[in-house]
Amino acid sequence: MRRVLLLIALFLSACDSPAPTSAPVPLSQAPGGAALSPASAQAAFSTVSANLRPVAVNECQRRTSGMRCDFRIEVDPNPRAPVNAYQTVDREGRPVIIFTRAMIDSVRNADELAFVMAHEAAHHIRGHLARQQANATAGAIVFAGLAGLTGGNASAIDAATQIGAMVGARTYSKDYELEADELGTLITYRAGYNPLVGAHFFSRIPDPGDRFLGTHPPNAARIQVVQRTAANLGLVQ
Repeated sequence: MRRVLLLIALFLSACDSPAPTSAPVPLSQAPGGAALSPASAQAAFSTVSANLRPVAVNECQRRTSGMRCDFRIEVDPNPRAPVNAYQTVDREGRPVIIFTRAMIDSVRNADELAFVMAHEAAHHIRGHLARQQANATAGAIVFAGLAGLTGGNASAIDAATQIGAMVGARTYSKDYELEADELGTLITYRAGYNPLVGAHFFSRIPDPGDRFLGTHPPNAARIQVVQRTAANLGLVQ
């Protein structure tokens, strides 16, 4: 069993070794180079939320059946939370999009806010959270079964289950991000914002590269998806 876990550990260590990636696709300089003031950023967040939410609700209702589409868009109550935005569901199953204050303060215009918000809404519409949970469950079952077949004890099986869940959850993670970028571009546009300007956000965040079992694709790949989708909508730089 130790040999199996050692092989798994070596397998997972490859996740931290980035493969060579292509150079980021250049974007024209976004208007308003400096970040918004805290007051302006908060006002923009409220305005963008009001404009984008009904578009996301409509897109969700049009594309899904039986899925809750009554989005809540909120600010993380922890003022020290790092730059982040994410989609989750509350105890009643209602979709929630949460922005940290640091995230709101980091944007440079309403288009960036709208794009990130639309991206998170797209995760829900595409059912990524449920699909990721299903993948994690499948991975946990497979790895636990492997540990059991090789004579692992309860502790080893538990460890293999956790590793399998992590591997399963990350298996299609990059694909989900690109799907959310594509649909998010459409939602951003239909809400009255420019996704090409919004995608400038990618030029300021660390590039994760193309890591094996990484959670996010390279920034260049994400920008290409936005540009291609925007072109289909008639938008050009």
